[in-house]
Amino acid sequence: MKKSVFYHAGCPVCVSAEHDIIELIGKSNVEVVHLGEDKGRISEAENAGIKSVPALVTPTGNVLHINFGASLADVKG
Repeated sequence: MKKSVFYHAGCPVCVSAEHDIIELIGKSNVEVVHLGEDKGRISEAENAGIKSVPALVTPTGNVLHINFGASLADVKG
């Protein structure tokens, strides 16, 4: 089964959402990507349709924007 991918930038809103997502769907069902630490994956997030983080991409490709921590433009710097 394909995993969901949770993208975030490390801000308090993102970290809180990460903990909730892991608790809801299980650590083995989600890949966590910290875009502040892995800027090479920002284009991947953009291509998936992410406009802001935290956001979750489901195995079917749906993008779920969760709250608002930072825009991808802010993450790019």
